[in-house]
Amino acid sequence: MTTFVVATANPDKAVEIGAVLHDCQLPITLVPRDPSLPEVDESGATLEDNARLKAIDVCTRTGHPAIADDTGLEVDALDGAPGVYSARFAGDDASYADNVQLLLEKLHDVPDDRRTARFATVAVARWPDGREIAALGTVDGHILTEPRGTGGFGYDPVFVPDDGDGRTFAEMSREEKDACSHRARAFRTLADGLRAVLEQ
Repeated sequence: MTTFVVATANPDKAVEIGAVLHDCQLPITLVPRDPSLPEVDESGATLEDNARLKAIDVCTRTGHPAIADDTGLEVDALDGAPGVYSARFAGDDASYADNVQLLLEKLHDVPDDRRTARFATVAVARWPDGREIAALGTVDGHILTEPRGTGGFGYDPVFVPDDGDGRTFAEMSREEKDACSHRARAFRTLADGLRAVLEQ
């Protein structure tokens, strides 16, 4: 089995990534990123740039293949913001609640029919020899006026996917969210690419 390092310092992301890839039954072993490694400066202009930066950094530091992602919430009424700045929308040390609060403040006078948004995730697998595959997953939805639900993380309490039953991601079980989320879609597509590479 090939060992891949999950290149994220976010334990919530690591759990979701691990669950989705486990369900794909790939011949790989996932190990967490060493928490003593320095954080990567996510200076990329796009989600793919940032995912690639994280994967390259972990490959370089560990000598192992790495899997990374970057996710952004793109709100139409905010011209696509927060986008690549989603995790630090309210500042570099912002909590999930801080980011959600700032988002709701910025949308306070936006009517329901203009609160459309999408989550996008780019997942990247990178090998130390420079081989790389990437995959995109998106989910369209809308932003509520107040949080609902206690599950998930990030903007999950205020995001309702269009193809769901009216619940936020935070009101779904992990399994329900993994069935339809942007991250799950990206990593299922990435898994297809990984399987093809590993079978060569």
